[in-house]
Amino acid sequence: MDIANAGYEVVLVERLPSIGGHMLQLSETFPTLDCSQCILTPRTVEVGRHEKIKLYTYSEVESLEGDVGNFRVRIRRYPAYVNWEICTGCGVCQEKCPKRVTSTDFERGIGKRKAIYTLSPQAVPNKPVIDTENCLYFTQGKCRVCERFCPVGAIDYNQKERIFEEEVGAVIVATGYELLPLTELGEYGGGTIPDVIDSLAFERLLSASGPTAGKIMRPSDGKEPKVVVFVQCAGSRDPERYMPYCSKICCMYTAKHAMLYKHRVHDGQAIVFYIDIRSAGKGYEEFIHRAVTEDRVLYIRGKVARLYQEDGKVIVRGVDTLSGRQVEVAADLVVLAVAMVPRPETRVLAEKLGLKLDEHGFLEEEDGNFAPLESGRPGIFLAGAGTGPKDIPETVSQASGAAGKVLALFSQWG
Repeated sequence: MDIANAGYEVVLVERLPSIGGHMLQLSETFPTLDCSQCILTPRTVEVGRHEKIKLYTYSEVESLEGDVGNFRVRIRRYPAYVNWEICTGCGVCQEKCPKRVTSTDFERGIGKRKAIYTLSPQAVPNKPVIDTENCLYFTQGKCRVCERFCPVGAIDYNQKERIFEEEVGAVIVATGYELLPLTELGEYGGGTIPDVIDSLAFERLLSASGPTAGKIMRPSDGKEPKVVVFVQCAGSRDPERYMPYCSKICCMYTAKHAMLYKHRVHDGQAIVFYIDIRSAGKGYEEFIHRAVTEDRVLYIRGKVARLYQEDGKVIVRGVDTLSGRQVEVAADLVVLAVAMVPRPETRVLAEKLGLKLDEHGFLEEEDGNFAPLESGRPGIFLAGAGTGPKDIPETVSQASGAAGKVLALFSQWG
């Protein structure tokens, strides 16, 4: 937005069908508990309508050639099997589609979507795509309901990939992050116990636009959980088995989760197992204190050793390192603060752009202290969680800084 508002043409390439990233999945943001959608949606809508911004969603960079000031970018747009040029985003196709599938990406496995879908009700652009792995026409050669009911004839089952070429003066790379898959956390029951979920799945439970409309429900039976255990550092700060680094935001969003849970389930008990609290940010420490004093969240300093199911409960075994006692909690729901990791696509993109990665797979800055936005290749700048775990304010600051670097570069050329 900063670059476009300065009068320069911007080409925005997004791998997903709509822009917004993980922030679209959040309910509220810490430490103010502001509505995530209320903050983000006006900005995504502005980006989608900006005359200086050309959007390539459902697309990826295929190659980059040239040098600073004269980059030639090849962009591959994947087939949505919907002609977005004439689609009005009315939603009739999604309403009529008979095939419902578990949304493993946006809803994190706790919600359903149709085989033709948009990521969210606030999607920008508000254009659907067809999931060919679940669409009855692509898998069985029948149905075509969406085509029959589309009022403008936008469904195109024969749509192919398209390649676009753009010439740009500079590039900003912001690949974002993913969470360590639950299936890799066997000792926590990840992937085998349905009532053990990750932090983004809990965000979807909290969200008014989520699969439960903001009501806290156990995935296994839909009942309201009365005891919820939050486990921090699940896959982080564990050099022997998982990631050696701190994921930075887990202490804060876990406090937010516990607080919002208590706001919805007043007679519920929220228990947090933690190693130590890392709340470095404006108003962050006060936010943690508020969770403990006002919302009566119970913090237990200790590492969880094992989770297992028993009589409809999730048994959490750990140690209270302050008292030296063994702790066992019969929980209705367990939420894991899973390690932030780089997206798998980051490595592929780095190879295409000629960028370096650190030992964990994050994009490596030219100098973490004095050049945190430079990639080491002139004209290519870095921003956001693609370089390592960051919260929203730090990500926004980096994005503005990268835009400033680009504008400073352009100013040299008149």
